[in-house]
Amino acid sequence: MIAFASPTLVAQQPTVLPLSLGDAARLAAQHSAMAQGARLRADEAQARVRQRRADLLPTVSSYVQEAGRTFNTSTLGIDFPAPAGQKPFFDPRGQVEGPIKTLDVRGRVEQNLLDFGAIGRVRSAQAAARSSGADADATAEQAATAATTAYVKAMRADADLHARQADTQLATELLGIAQSQLRAGTGVGLDVTRARAQVAATRASLIASRNARDHAHLDLLRSLSLPLGTDIVLTDSLTTTAARTEPVPDEATLVAQALRARPDLLAEEQRVQAARQGLSAIKAERLPTLGLVADDGVIGKNGALLLNTYTWGLQVSIPMFDGFRREARVQEQRSVVMEAEIRQHDLEQQAQADVRGAVLDLAAAREQLDAASERLRLAEQEVAQARDRFNAGVAGNADVVNASLGLTASRTLVNDAETAYQLARVSLARATGSVTTLR
Repeated sequence: MIAFASPTLVAQQPTVLPLSLGDAARLAAQHSAMAQGARLRADEAQARVRQRRADLLPTVSSYVQEAGRTFNTSTLGIDFPAPAGQKPFFDPRGQVEGPIKTLDVRGRVEQNLLDFGAIGRVRSAQAAARSSGADADATAEQAATAATTAYVKAMRADADLHARQADTQLATELLGIAQSQLRAGTGVGLDVTRARAQVAATRASLIASRNARDHAHLDLLRSLSLPLGTDIVLTDSLTTTAARTEPVPDEATLVAQALRARPDLLAEEQRVQAARQGLSAIKAERLPTLGLVADDGVIGKNGALLLNTYTWGLQVSIPMFDGFRREARVQEQRSVVMEAEIRQHDLEQQAQADVRGAVLDLAAAREQLDAASERLRLAEQEVAQARDRFNAGVAGNADVVNASLGLTASRTLVNDAETAYQLARVSLARATGSVTTLR
């Protein structure tokens, strides 16, 4: 785990972090804000499982109550006739009696002995929790994909900066040659002017490339949720050639891997299971339930004399008719299941298309890289030949300037092809669900 200093210390002494492409993927999967939020949602789903499981566990409560009560005798609903000539026991019009004081200390236990609906709801919550866990994995894969894409863009920005530095160095050398020839009387002022213009143009490009590089590294820091004072050192570069010779696995093998390992597919599969389990839980509510209720305690006028009283019973509940509410819920949940199955099927087709597209992009990127590399070799050769002619004084520097412009364009094309190749690698890893295993 990476530890960082306080913001004040970071501002004074930036943390230096060597980072490879695979490290960026794994770091984002663990520490990015979106990945951490997804894992918290999975924890919430697990908590809902425990809430549902409470329906199958006993509930125990107790209370102590000291109370006083008065009542109107006419509300008892019982007449107390008196013998002829004697005063009635209670006023026929009613009279207030009491207060009657009681002290009641009691405990109560309720337990569902058999509740198929509650069991189904627990299983449905468990399936939803598994779905949330799979969603967390899918979100982590998305975060890893975003981080690796940002890493590739940072590599591209570094490569562009190096190319512009080389352009500036070449332009400066040509300016020196033109000035030397002018002082020796073998050159003309026009060559010096051209060379100075070329230096100014390359310096402007260098400034723009440096700014783009800084922004690319800033975007990479944000995708990794790292402190902005962190100085990331990219240990990979666009010129890494080891992966170019790796054979691309068979498309059928890659598709099988995607269907087996892609986190978003696994999450969708779990959502289908959760929807089906929810349907089963609703249907289970039609079955009878069996419960136990037990109440025990002591009661009396005061604490001096308390007598034990209790109540217990077994209760069987049989659902009969609820206004077709349950049938409507079943119909609704069936639609939810069908919708989830359609999404699952569509996502499987999308996975197959993603794999095929990534394989096509990877093959095309390799061909483009070979072509761009050949053009760069020829551009370097053209610059060398034009420079030799200029040094020999048999030609002005116009040919050298034009050749250097072609070299700049060739370097850019190589960077484009290298970037396309690296992005194709990331796309293929995303399509097969293996971004976090990139090296």
